[in-house]
Amino acid sequence: MKRTPLKEIKGGITAPQGFLASGVHAGIKKQAAPDLALLVSVKEGPIAGVFTTNRVVAAPVVLDRAHLRGKVGRAIIVNSGNANACTGARGLADARETARLLASRLGVATRQVFVGSTGVIGHPLPMARIRAGIPAVVTRLRRGGGSEAARAIMTTDLAVKEVAVTARIAGHRITVGGMAKGSGMIHPDMATMLAYLTTDAAIAQPTLQRALKAAVDPSFNSISVDGDTSTNDTVLCLANGLAGNPLLTAGSRELAAFQELLDHVCHSLALKICRDGEGVTKVVRILVAGARTQAEAKQVAKTIATSSLVKTALFGEDANWGRVMAAIGRSGVPIAPQKLGLAFEGIPIVKQGVGLGPAAERRIDRVVRRKAFTITVDLGQGSQQAWLWTTDLSYDYVKINASYRS
Repeated sequence: MKRTPLKEIKGGITAPQGFLASGVHAGIKKQAAPDLALLVSVKEGPIAGVFTTNRVVAAPVVLDRAHLRGKVGRAIIVNSGNANACTGARGLADARETARLLASRLGVATRQVFVGSTGVIGHPLPMARIRAGIPAVVTRLRRGGGSEAARAIMTTDLAVKEVAVTARIAGHRITVGGMAKGSGMIHPDMATMLAYLTTDAAIAQPTLQRALKAAVDPSFNSISVDGDTSTNDTVLCLANGLAGNPLLTAGSRELAAFQELLDHVCHSLALKICRDGEGVTKVVRILVAGARTQAEAKQVAKTIATSSLVKTALFGEDANWGRVMAAIGRSGVPIAPQKLGLAFEGIPIVKQGVGLGPAAERRIDRVVRRKAFTITVDLGQGSQQAWLWTTDLSYDYVKINASYRS
């Protein structure tokens, strides 16, 4: 099938038809910065979601999982500065009250409201400020509020993360938009951050859920900054059907074209998270090929991507390929050392398990000075492959996280 031309446009989560957004400072953060975001569809529609695999789960995730069983969404409200995690029965009651208050203000069913929180773990939500902030954030709702909402969900992020793409599918203009936050606690165990996606496509909820999962695996589930996952990780995708297209159906060319749009948005947001990782100076793609299974390839890639020794070498621009080889060997995947190949940006440095000498090392010395490049591992055992985007580990990462709560 011919690939649908993708056109990035402005607007982020409000680029698709029928979506409004806003962001305000409600006083949740210590500094005077936006900390309460709202996304609303003018029409209810199917919603899909994927959540953290961390067993310590924040109250908003518990609430959203319950509301997702209804398969219909209308609004998403997110606060930054407080994770509402490890807050017990009070935390869940606060999440429920937030949903109920917003639903009442909007005149929609409470089960159609989804809640997100991000920030410091272990502190109760300042509900008096959230109660006061809800009328303000509702009043500011507008079509041009996407960037404002994207800013309001930031914590240690240095940059707003939003993207939107559009294409004609079956004669109808369909758009997918998204925003995300994430800088630390980034690791591929779904969802690795907060991300909210919107589309005006007409699509059934089960189809949307499958499409979201397919888009998440090679994007948000393929990045790692520090090997940690959060208690709050969430990806939600809300559709409203206002593009007027015939319902997208499984196996159709139209659904495949829509999947490209969704994949593009997830991929773009995932890389924005990597590039904005705490203290990050480099983003490196770890590609593992020649594996017996994709799962084994992913396991080797994950081991390399999370190695502190590999990550610090990347920061120091040290072409210490031996650290990569050692990570391969401890991945838990059966390895035939004599079959291993290793290359930096296509330049071989290891062949049949043996280093290629000083001349090859001098060539990759130049590669590791770049801000972005690919490390390719060939296991020499099969035809399957997988990849992961990782980052370096810098002095600034330690500084940021040593004083995160202060």
